[in-house]
Order: sequence, then structure tokens, then C-alpha cells
Amino acid sequence: MNFKKRNFLISNSIVIIFVLLLSLFLNYYLTSIFGFNHDTFLLITISVLIFGLVLYLFLSKSIFEPLFKSDENLQKTVKETLHELNIPISTINLNTQMLEKKIDDEKALKRLSRIKKASSELLKLYENMEYQIKKEIDKIDITEFSLKELINNSLEKFADVKKDIKIKVELEKDILLKSDINGFEKTIDNLLSNALKHNIEKDGIVEISFFDNKLIFFNTGKEIDTKNLFIIFDKYFQENTHKEGFGLGLAMVKEFCDKNLITIKIEPSKNGNKFILDLKNIIVKTKI
Repeated sequence: MNFKKRNFLISNSIVIIFVLLLSLFLNYYLTSIFGFNHDTFLLITISVLIFGLVLYLFLSKSIFEPLFKSDENLQKTVKETLHELNIPISTINLNTQMLEKKIDDEKALKRLSRIKKASSELLKLYENMEYQIKKEIDKIDITEFSLKELINNSLEKFADVKKDIKIKVELEKDILLKSDINGFEKTIDNLLSNALKHNIEKDGIVEISFFDNKLIFFNTGKEIDTKNLFIIFDKYFQENTHKEGFGLGLAMVKEFCDKNLITIKIEPSKNGNKFILDLKNIIVKTKI
């Protein structure tokens, strides 16, 4: 237990006990004056409750205000730091791209490739942290958005890392959704990243389709072990520890789906795996 939580519990307990004792004293005082019978019971009870509530609010405000102020300052610092963190990451990516065009040495190019990969992972961590903090600090806006447009945006992000994997999109009609667009975008990105990462090395396929209000991600690859189906959404779990990552992507997907009334399930098969999202609760309409 951290010191802030401990101090909060101790301070709150002291305030509650103090208010309770004063309320009991007031109750005794009023009872001794008016007596305790059917006619005075309601008057005394309401008076004591109002007194206790007002006193608690007055004392708790003066005691807890510095604690809340400290949290507000910390939140402000974190948000500003995250914003500034994006600048060096963008600078690294830009300069590695420029160097790649000028360097011919194979060893140097491999080093640059490792830098780009590390920078890409850092950017993902930054984006995930930014969204998680925004969820905790700021109010998440619920908006209407196009499913097809969101999927296309996600495909563009992974255009350079999909290598030889073929991505098929079967979405004849566009679907208008109403939800947290940033969270849904992270969900699509994580599912697509997972489908690419756990695909087969040669002639791999990712299929994204929409049928009967369900968005389906299928990827060729090793079948998910049945025993892992119950823990695959746990934080830090990785079925294949040799793959890059931190085991956070699917945990974020499950958390978003649970909060937004989206049912998610997995259907393993011999030639790959399906991740199925039931979007019926956030569908506004189908666009022709």
C-alpha cells in the first residue's frame, strides 16, 4: 500500500470517528431535551444526519484538498512529459529514414533497422500510455465513426511491417459505430498486430471480415493451445515468448471490449485462429 493511500485511509477513519462521536453526542443532547418518542424520533434523526454530513464534508475538504492538489499536479506533469516524449521519438524515426537512403553498408543498415524497430516499440508504448492516462484523467468522448475508414487507417500503419503476409478485407458495406473512437482504434491496431506477429512465415494470410454484426480477424498460424484460452487476455501473458512484445495488447483489447459491451471470443483451428468481436451494441447503422 503506497503512502498516499495509507494516509487517505487513516485521515478518513479519523474524520469518520470524530463525526460519529459528535453525532452521538448531539443525539444524546437532543434526546435529553425533547425526549425520545414516536413524535421526536424523526426530528432528532434527520437533525443528527444533516449535522454529521455537513461536518464530514467540511472536515474532509480541508484535510483531503492538499492530497487531491498533489494528484492534479502529478497528472499535469505526466501529460506534459508524454507530450514532449513524442518529439524525440519522431526525430529518431525521421533521421533513421534519411540515413537509410544514404548508407550502403550492410552492417550499418542492420543497426539502423534495429534502431527503427526499437523506436517503433517505444512509439507503441507511448501511444498506449497516452491513451491509458487519458482514460483515467480525462472524459472519454463517445462519437460516431466509420468502421471501414478506421480499418483502412490501421492497415496503413502496418503497411511496412506486414512483409509478405497478405491481408484481405471483406467489408462490402460500411458500418457506422458509436463508441470511444480512440479505444476502438487501439483495439483494431492490437488485433491486427497480433494477427501479423503470430502468422506463418511463408504465404501468411490475415482476413478481416464483417458478418452478422461481428467483426472477425483471422490469421494463419499455430493454433492457440486450448489451455491458454482462459488466460490469453491476461496482462503480460505471451503464448510464444520468442515473439516481440510485452503481453499487453490483448489485455487492452479485452478491457476495452468489456467496458463497451463488446463480446469477444476466440475460435482456434488447425490452420489459424479467429478473434470475433460482436459489435451489435455499438452499431448505429449500415451504410450502403
